[in-house]
Amino acid sequence: MKNNTNKNVASAVRRLIAPVADEMGYFIWDVEFCKEGADKYLRITLDNEDGISIEDCEKFHRAIDPILDEADPINESYILEVSSPGIERELKYPEHIDACEGWDVEVKLYAPRNGSKAFRGELCGYDEDGNIVVSVNGNNETFKPDEIAKIATYFDFGNS
Repeated sequence: MKNNTNKNVASAVRRLIAPVADEMGYFIWDVEFCKEGADKYLRITLDNEDGISIEDCEKFHRAIDPILDEADPINESYILEVSSPGIERELKYPEHIDACEGWDVEVKLYAPRNGSKAFRGELCGYDEDGNIVVSVNGNNETFKPDEIAKIATYFDFGNS
């Protein structure tokens, strides 16, 4: 029940702030409402084609703060965080897969496939059946969404 309530809060907040993000030239990557320890966090992750700076985060925070205060979609105290998704970002939604096509990703599975639960390669997007395709060592691997525990971009910091 709590998780569903948190998702409802995140959806309501997304609807409230989306017009502001659009007007400011940002794309809302994600909105999360979660509890960590004794505190509740409203985490808003922004992106745009040029990347997100700390100044962008501060500017957006100031722009949405009065909107959230007036609409009051959260009936308890919380900490508002605005950030960039970073170079290594989790891909949760179809628009994330579309936006990161051609990027290096790591796919983690719930159950092993050929003895492995993790695969790294280039994200090719979706196939005609809605499965995610990743080129792993030159071979296309197809993953059904319900077998993926997590998919995220990765950056090999050792080869930079």
